[in-house]
Amino acid sequence: MRLGEHAYAIEVEWTGARGTGTTGYRAYGRDHVVRAAGKAHELEGSSDRTFHGDAERWNPEELLLAALSQCHMLSYLHVATLHGVVVTGYTDAATGVLVEDGRGGGAFREATLRPRVTVADAAMLALADEIHAEAAAKCFIAASVAFPVHHEAIAVVAG
Repeated sequence: MRLGEHAYAIEVEWTGARGTGTTGYRAYGRDHVVRAAGKAHELEGSSDRTFHGDAERWNPEELLLAALSQCHMLSYLHVATLHGVVVTGYTDAATGVLVEDGRGGGAFREATLRPRVTVADAAMLALADEIHAEAAAKCFIAASVAFPVHHEAIAVVAG
């Protein structure tokens, strides 16, 4: 591996076998677990309920959206530190739109992140809004997807 390259490894185990395997579309469950060495918890996954999955488990589409949201937040916090913006709170209410292609596949059309950033001082509000663009440019996950990731950010003052 070269300097600046990072490798990641996970394991996925299908747990939805019901005794007859994939003998029919409704004959098997979509449940699975996602693991990684050194992680305290597994992620319990399934497909979206629309695709015969378990709505109580995480689906890949939600995990992709969560990865985009997390990556932007972590990039934003880094950039805020570099610019002297003191962030005291951060939430996001992200959404994404997946469009089926009619052939059994599909793709995300877009995602919208809605970060709500709380800053320590009103003098930081304008800069807090401006640095979302820099954070977006630094987000590895957003740079890796083939659809637009929009940002509808709001900055507020603590207290």
